[in-house]
Amino acid sequence: MEMDQKKKIIIAAVAVVIVAVGGYFLLHKKATVKQINISNKLPDSGPANQGNVSPISGEACSDWNRRPFAVMQPADVSARPIAGFSDADMVFEMPVINNGITRLMGVYVCGNPDDVGSMRSARHDFIALAAGIDAIFVHWGGSHFALDKLKQNVINDLNCNNDGGQSAGQYCYRKPMTGTMKGDDTGYAKFSQLLAAAKHFGYDMTDKFSGYPHQADAPASQRPNGGHLHLAFDSKSDTVNYDYDPATNSYLRTWGGTPDTDRNNGKRLAPKNVVVMFAKSEELESQYNNMEIGDPWYDNIDSGEAYFYMNGQQVHGSWKKDKSNLASKLTFYDDSGNQIKFVPGQIWVEVEEPGQGMKWTPNTGAPSQTTASTATANSATGTAATAAQ
Repeated sequence: MEMDQKKKIIIAAVAVVIVAVGGYFLLHKKATVKQINISNKLPDSGPANQGNVSPISGEACSDWNRRPFAVMQPADVSARPIAGFSDADMVFEMPVINNGITRLMGVYVCGNPDDVGSMRSARHDFIALAAGIDAIFVHWGGSHFALDKLKQNVINDLNCNNDGGQSAGQYCYRKPMTGTMKGDDTGYAKFSQLLAAAKHFGYDMTDKFSGYPHQADAPASQRPNGGHLHLAFDSKSDTVNYDYDPATNSYLRTWGGTPDTDRNNGKRLAPKNVVVMFAKSEELESQYNNMEIGDPWYDNIDSGEAYFYMNGQQVHGSWKKDKSNLASKLTFYDDSGNQIKFVPGQIWVEVEEPGQGMKWTPNTGAPSQTTASTATANSATGTAATAAQ
């Protein structure tokens, strides 16, 4: 009888442990990203734009047919403001440490900034994005995951640190440390020197990227009176806000609570288009993560949910990058399966992990014909819910 009682106590104790462990993993399970059913056969047979315009921004310029340069740049507070972003056709921002800070990649076709920098090390996720727009990839060193791929010549690159890929340190320089700058923040390059480096290494400078389709700016009478987009990455210093400005039909960017400007010219950064795409993140090592955005090396997922902001409106849709092909284009769709048409101007792409905070708040005084909706990232599923319109 005493033995039966002991068995009951042991069984009860084991049950409690199982429930507790199960509850822990349920509560701490990494949020998953919504899967989108899109064919790998992307409709990308020819140029997306007509005329002498950048394939990315859709704006006319003398260098419209020049191959893009994709430059790794930091999100570190000590390095701000960053030089070059006001001249970028496109900027990507994405977490590079699991539950940690972000890093950015400025893409330059039309723009020829005096300086670009500070510059940062390569991450393999950005290599896949750069390859998808046929860019020359510029970086200052890299993680071993990235350098291993660059040594295999998976993309034309310029490495200012000379430790993998195409050594280009002679074309880059160090700025003296001032203000809040740290040693890591001093790496810069003159854009004219990057052009010289690409020529020196014999890289093809003709753009072969098909580009993104565009639509006209909405007439001033049809633009909402405002709107606010809030994005919360896990690092508080990387909180991003965009305020829609109807006068310029652009989104004024605030970074870590400070109006975001270009170190070169003091211009306020204000992209005409903002993309928020959700992608699952997994830790590769203690200081490196992998974003599942369709690279052919580590990813099992190559599509997901996305929100698009242009003309003061919010559009729900999805993103797709064929993980079987490194050079595949990162493509954006609305809910009807049509490729998103951006307005001419800079595109800023924010890659959010499931569960990170996102909220779109339209201006309550917007004209009646405009869309008014609120999207909030769901912390349990990582998907975004749209309020009634």
